[in-house]
Amino acid sequence: MSSNTSSIVSKVWSFCNPLRDVGVGYGDYLEQLTYLLFLKMADEYSKPPHNRQLNIPKAYNWESLVSLKGAELEIHYVNLLRELSQQKGTLGQIFTKSQNKIQDPAMLAKIIDMINSEQWLVMGADVKGDIYEKLLEQNAQDVKSGAGQYFTPRPLIKAMVECIKPQPMKTIADPACGTGGFFLAAYDYLVSHYQLDKEQNKALKMSTFFGNEIVAGTRRLALMNMFLHNIGDIDSDNFISPADSLIAASPMTYDYVLANPPFGKKSSQTFTNEEGEQERDDLTYNRQDFWATTSNKQLNFVQHIRTMLKTTGLAAVVVPDNVLFEGGAGETVRKKLMETTDLHTILRLPTGIFYAQGVKANVVFFDNKPASKEPWTKEVWVYDYRTNIHHTLKKNPLKLDDLKDFISCYNPSNRHTRKETFNTETNPEGRWRKFAYEDILARDKTSLDITWLKDKSLADLDNLPDPDVLAAEIIENLQAGLESFREIQVKLSP
Repeated sequence: MSSNTSSIVSKVWSFCNPLRDVGVGYGDYLEQLTYLLFLKMADEYSKPPHNRQLNIPKAYNWESLVSLKGAELEIHYVNLLRELSQQKGTLGQIFTKSQNKIQDPAMLAKIIDMINSEQWLVMGADVKGDIYEKLLEQNAQDVKSGAGQYFTPRPLIKAMVECIKPQPMKTIADPACGTGGFFLAAYDYLVSHYQLDKEQNKALKMSTFFGNEIVAGTRRLALMNMFLHNIGDIDSDNFISPADSLIAASPMTYDYVLANPPFGKKSSQTFTNEEGEQERDDLTYNRQDFWATTSNKQLNFVQHIRTMLKTTGLAAVVVPDNVLFEGGAGETVRKKLMETTDLHTILRLPTGIFYAQGVKANVVFFDNKPASKEPWTKEVWVYDYRTNIHHTLKKNPLKLDDLKDFISCYNPSNRHTRKETFNTETNPEGRWRKFAYEDILARDKTSLDITWLKDKSLADLDNLPDPDVLAAEIIENLQAGLESFREIQVKLSP
């Protein structure tokens, strides 16, 4: 990050502590920044040299805010949010369900002045995007907000994109896109690896990315994140749907699906009963195009993602461990996935890399294929980046360099010429190993939860990780255990 970008981030973030003192959390502050930043950039677009006619009512544009103070500002801001939420296109979507969370008019005026002091369109898309991405990451670190569940570590996303190698004029989808991290990484990859012509640039901006995000606040952040990175336009139709992607088959199929669907087994919806009380109801998606009917949300996402792909489509999906070993519907999904697609690679991830604790996850890579009598999967390659690997979010966060060996083993340029690093005699500690389809079928429940490396900390006390790493791993395991007990409790509840 450049020093100028860093200074703007510091400036923007400097308001967090005083706002927290009056009860405004990181997420609420970031949401208000989104509203105000969008209006400021719209104002810049409406002036020379752009001179664009935008559908923002004059009574509620940026200039209507900058001259007001005190109670007059607060009243006008509340009215502005309500009016703009009723507009069409990206404008209305950015302001959907918007509320004023900054009750102190003096603080609100300071934030408006801060945003007004910068010319945002003059900055490159990478600068604006870096600023907003850094703010999203800061927000994800706030444990209380729960925003971490919508923020996938960017080094992991970049590694997944490098393996998939997206090409121009192709479509990229994410059925649970969070704040849009996969879209941005794919965008950056395409811009840096190809000399795009005018037509390709237009397609990249307007017709490459498609997503779903059911949480209104997160979807707003994703739309703004895309806009700041020059994806989409201020007055164009948005490309992130608020619909639950699992409800029905996708209206179109895509060349690539990159995703980290929300963890947790249960899908649920909130409804109001006859007494007017809010209740939650478990969702089981009865879809004819699914191999198995289950309330396990992750298994449903795996099935859905397979249906989203063109017959030549490629997918890279983050899944929790239970998707790899669970019986019943899980075994059915794994068998069908190996039959109908080439499920060629699994990356086992370490704990301590996600902002949401208690997560033990993997990345599954599979290529969709046309109908065939013979199974498409011939062998599954597994890279174990979990055993004897220790990461923490603060002291040893995951970096792209940590995954360079995996990317090299994956061999994106030609994955059909891979070579194992594991060898029983010469390199028993090799992390890269292949398993034949027939051997996997013979495993209990067709389990893909495969490991072969010895945990050194169990055999050698001298190799124990630092106390803070041990403590973090204990917390991760306790969190995972609690989540399992919660699922059991839900099943036992009347």
